Amino acid sequence: MGNTSSATVLLYVAIAAFVFWRVILKQLAGSTLSVRSLWLIPVILLAIGGSSTLTALPTAGGTEIALLGTDLVVLTVLGVIRGGSVALSIRDGLAFQKGTALTLILWLVTIGVRVGFGVLGSQLDASGPLTSASIWLSVGLSIGIQNAVIYARVRKLGLPVAADRQSARVDH
Repeated sequence: MGNTSSATVLLYVAIAAFVFWRVILKQLAGSTLSVRSLWLIPVILLAIGGSSTLTALPTAGGTEIALLGTDLVVLTVLGVIRGGSVALSIRDGLAFQKGTALTLILWLVTIGVRVGFGVLGSQLDASGPLTSASIWLSVGLSIGIQNAVIYARVRKLGLPVAADRQSARVDH
């Protein structure tokens, strides 16, 4: 592995640590749902990832673009499945979400898939700037899809969702 591959692997490890700390542990501990908590991180990650991906796209090769497309499709599917695996209930009058053992397993699979696509890209000599530039995009998409599924489930169950964590207002 050259310097680029080592830097990419380190970036994957940093992303995995961030996702594990900020998203996975929070989900497994459980939390009251708010509109803000469902959309804030995905929107930030998608904005950063979209910008860096668009910058890197013109210099990417066909194999690298194909790997990114496949990665995004697989992570979208995993986001849908993870969103369905989260237990939903009502606590203190508001929707409450708590990840299950299946949610944890699916998160580990998600991280493994993303790292696997990076390694595959390196093996196929298709790990140019797009591969590392798109990490935030793929993670943001997967979390965003998961949260959209959770929100849809909450709405279908008729559970009230707070506008934000500090707000006493409820979004019906």
